[in-house]
Amino acid sequence: MDSSTPRRRVSGSALFDSKVVVPAIGSAFVKLDPRTLIKNPVMFVLEVVTILTTAILIRDLLTNGGNIGFEFQIILWLWFTVLFANFAEAVAEGRGKAQADTLRRQRTETQAKLITDAGDQQNYRLVPSTNLKVGDMVLVEAGDMIPSDGEVTQGMASVNEAAITGESAPVIRESGGDRSAVTGGTQVLSDWIRVRITAAPGSTFLDRMIRLVEGAERQKTPNEIALNILLIGLTIVFVFATATIPSYAYYAGSAISVVILVALFVT
Repeated sequence: MDSSTPRRRVSGSALFDSKVVVPAIGSAFVKLDPRTLIKNPVMFVLEVVTILTTAILIRDLLTNGGNIGFEFQIILWLWFTVLFANFAEAVAEGRGKAQADTLRRQRTETQAKLITDAGDQQNYRLVPSTNLKVGDMVLVEAGDMIPSDGEVTQGMASVNEAAITGESAPVIRESGGDRSAVTGGTQVLSDWIRVRITAAPGSTFLDRMIRLVEGAERQKTPNEIALNILLIGLTIVFVFATATIPSYAYYAGSAISVVILVALFVT
């Protein structure tokens, strides 16, 4: 019982991290800017109709129109939908930035054992991993983090690559063959290896991951592009379908308020 409680606390704190959630609340309102929402046509259309219904509510309040309670309820849900969508996006962005900061801190704080004497691997000096150049030789022992991408030239070790691949089981890395490549940010669990650095600063796998998390290289996948096209097409269809309802209602001798039409369209 005691061992399970801390895990739940960690999970809850990670899910509702105030450092991410609080700024996301403010960002949800900042993202109401139409120039931002235009990137998401569906939410942009939703914001437009929400502003329209809000204007209708204000008009009815000034003219003592009917169904004010119903209109207020619909508008309240519409604004909640827009803000919640913006909030969810802001939380995702905040988590991405937090993860990028963690990776960057790991990148800058890792110390490398730079070998200064090729004949004696125990003759080394500690240098920041960001100072390593292509061709440098480093020693990585049990418990050390591999400072940068490289190739094992001597030794064999068990390496934890969970931070990169997500696989919890350690893998064996040794000199020669197809298991000699190692990635910066992974940890040696046992034994030792001698690594020749093969990636220049700023072009390591960890650096590319940081840029990807930050969205610097974010590109939409074909599935995302296809989904956006589908949603835009359906939105256009729904606009025309909803716009034709008042004429049918008028022909039948009745009338439908704009708020109800908006509610139908959004639904």
